[in-house]
Amino acid sequence: MITPTHPSDEPSVHRAARIDYAVSRWRARRSRARGARATVIAYTGYGTTSWIRVLGRVLLTKEPNGRLPGGEPSGSRGWRSFILVPVESATVTVRVADSELTVTSDRNGIVDTRVPIDLEPGWHTVSLSSEGSVPAMAKINVVADDARFGVVSDIDDTVMVTALPRPLLAAWHTFVVNEHARTTTPGMPVLYERLGEGHPDAPFVYLSTGAWNVAPTLTRFLSRNLYPAGPLLLTDWGPTPDRWFRSGQEHKRNALRRLAAEFPNIRWLLIGDDGQHDPKIYEDFASEHPDRVAAVAIRQLTPGEAVLAGGSRREQVSGAALSVPWVHAPDGAAFAARFETLGLVPEREREPEI
Repeated sequence: MITPTHPSDEPSVHRAARIDYAVSRWRARRSRARGARATVIAYTGYGTTSWIRVLGRVLLTKEPNGRLPGGEPSGSRGWRSFILVPVESATVTVRVADSELTVTSDRNGIVDTRVPIDLEPGWHTVSLSSEGSVPAMAKINVVADDARFGVVSDIDDTVMVTALPRPLLAAWHTFVVNEHARTTTPGMPVLYERLGEGHPDAPFVYLSTGAWNVAPTLTRFLSRNLYPAGPLLLTDWGPTPDRWFRSGQEHKRNALRRLAAEFPNIRWLLIGDDGQHDPKIYEDFASEHPDRVAAVAIRQLTPGEAVLAGGSRREQVSGAALSVPWVHAPDGAAFAARFETLGLVPEREREPEI
């Protein structure tokens, strides 16, 4: 009998990744032996009138409707989302409109597939199920063909104060605290609302180096604080086929390049913070695609936050990136004032001085 091989067993795959794959498969076998079955967590997707990008994750749980024994949705507490077992190479049924197709998850149970389909601009619903599980519903934002403006936003320390410069508090926020205990960055929900008012057809994309494990928590946080709905573009947690640990910077660079290729007519407002690598990542993208960037907005952390976060607080911009506007501000209100002068948000009537 011929024993089938798996791509993750190939010698070219990093040793750490091979160990991680082996442990995941062992955990999956034990979980199934104890009665666990596959369920799907669906994430918000996006697309155009001719295709959509469907995102989700397949995990093993004894509750096939995706709820934990305590009755809370999967992912409401950070540590719970990190102990659930992913289903490698799961067969997932995707249903959208009158169409149905079958896709396969990756080694971490992630479903990330592009589906060719004709849909009208606006929000649509897609269902995902695996192994007879209760269908999970995902929202898909179909961007109009004539859209010319979009927003790409970082999350940590940009729209949400995470205290990431303090390692112990960062671990607490990631693994223990739910979205009710997280704090929004001052003025940013109002700023994003004004951006949506000024550009009704603009897609909002939230790009972060966070793990897919916390996607449900982040989604609820954004919704609770009235940020515009949009897809999260997150990363796998742990080793990759070619390195000990995934590169957050490379993830952001690849995501920006993909958005530029998928939406060739959209100019993006790139919003981040100066705590770590956002300025350099956005500068490089603006240098490569100056005609695809409407502006770059960098939230300024305090000097103490920047030092503890490992940021250099560099504000010099060079090369072709100089051809796009750069805005630095500490909060949403200061950004709004600058965005008004750039025509990115509509001006608001001000009360006459007495």
